[in-house]
Amino acid sequence: MTDPAPNQLATDPRPAGDASAPPPAPSERGWGKLFLALAAFVLLPITPYVRALLPMEQTMMLFVPAVAACALVGWWAGGRAFFAIAWVAIAVVLTVQPPGTVGPFSNLARGWSLLLAGAFGIVCLLSTDRPFFTRAMAALVMTLGLATVMAFLGPVSASRTATIMSDEFSRRNGETMAAVTQLVQSHPKEWQQLVDKIPALSDAPNQTEDGLASISGFARTIFPSLLALESLAALALAWATYHRLGRTRLGAPLKPLREFRFNDQLVWGLIVGLTTVLVPTLSTLRGLGQNLLVFFGTLYAVRGLGVLSWFMAPGSLGVAITVGVVLLFAPVLQAFALAAFLLLAVAALALGLGDTWADWRGRAARPAP
Repeated sequence: MTDPAPNQLATDPRPAGDASAPPPAPSERGWGKLFLALAAFVLLPITPYVRALLPMEQTMMLFVPAVAACALVGWWAGGRAFFAIAWVAIAVVLTVQPPGTVGPFSNLARGWSLLLAGAFGIVCLLSTDRPFFTRAMAALVMTLGLATVMAFLGPVSASRTATIMSDEFSRRNGETMAAVTQLVQSHPKEWQQLVDKIPALSDAPNQTEDGLASISGFARTIFPSLLALESLAALALAWATYHRLGRTRLGAPLKPLREFRFNDQLVWGLIVGLTTVLVPTLSTLRGLGQNLLVFFGTLYAVRGLGVLSWFMAPGSLGVAITVGVVLLFAPVLQAFALAAFLLLAVAALALGLGDTWADWRGRAARPAP
């Protein structure tokens, strides 16, 4: 039996003679892309149109408890106690609000975030050998199951939850329109000069109000799937943040987008959703089908973006998307940018679905015979 190499002895933290203990997972490095992702996760949901669509506008409510759950699991695995206590304290400060300032939506948001963080912590404790996406999906299923049971047994039913979400979207849109009205009324001369130069802006406030109402009308039906997608994003960012701050590894680092894939059996979620939407006899389940289509369709679209990123030059896809987002704020070019994003979404969905059977990246990686 040969002795281990000197470099291995220097880098392996396992106790001598403990050959059965698994080696630590490699650490995650680099803050640049993570900072950009965190900024988008925090800032985009508070913009008017995205605010009218996503259930959680204060996304820190999802992110911080998830990091605290990771820190607690890391403490259990031998990490620093102070690190875990500090993140738990931050989560408590964020979720506990003074009496009299908490509304029905705030209670729902805090309850969901704490259930999600707790479920993710339990899954991480029990499934130490599973990749992140599997753990996140298991935590999401567990949270949805608990929320469903609480809706049946608790004081807030599913219909009451839908009413609360509808009221919340109406409140946000009302705040946005009040801000637009105040801006126009506080600068009447400048607004009139702008309208004289661009007459199409004269009806911009009414168009904005109609657009917000249309977006929120759609969001009221699919808010469960949107909340699930927000939750997955929060867990991914929390996982990446913890593994850049904490010393104890909970699992392998997140893979880059170009390597993103998942179990091909998830295609059945898309098939079931499509069936319930298209079959007339299943009209009572149409809402469920729409949520399944949005959730699994988004996952497959992200997988398709991974396929695109695999075949494109490194970083080019991110640059193209960034330019498209900037063009969305240009008055003349925003229609073209929106059309380009729609085409990209359709192409990404098609590529993601096709990757289930074709395995585009696997074919490209195989050597030619």
